[in-house]
Amino acid sequence: MGKEEPQSPKSGNSIKFPLGFSFALGAVAGIVVLVVSAGGTVHGLRWDLGGIAFGIAFIAALLISSLLVMGHKENPDYLSEGSGVNRRSSDRLPGARQAGKKGDGGTPAA
Repeated sequence: MGKEEPQSPKSGNSIKFPLGFSFALGAVAGIVVLVVSAGGTVHGLRWDLGGIAFGIAFIAALLISSLLVMGHKENPDYLSEGSGVNRRSSDRLPGARQAGKKGDGGTPAA
């Protein structure tokens, strides 16, 4: 159907980085909720709330980071060649100034 992209681990669409990032973020959220929800040294740690916080943070971070990684696509080389939106204004300005001096003294025509 479409072009088949390489599935090497070094490619930009690898899932290893979003998975590791999401796990780390989930672990931090789980530990913070585990400690904060205890309410002091008299009560025990709330493992259930820590697990829930880990799961929510892990899934949310994995979803967002995976969508960002999948949405990234390198531009083809042909887009940087030729004229159009990729032209530099420094290349066009000298010609525009000379055309403006030859005319009626108004703004140069595009």
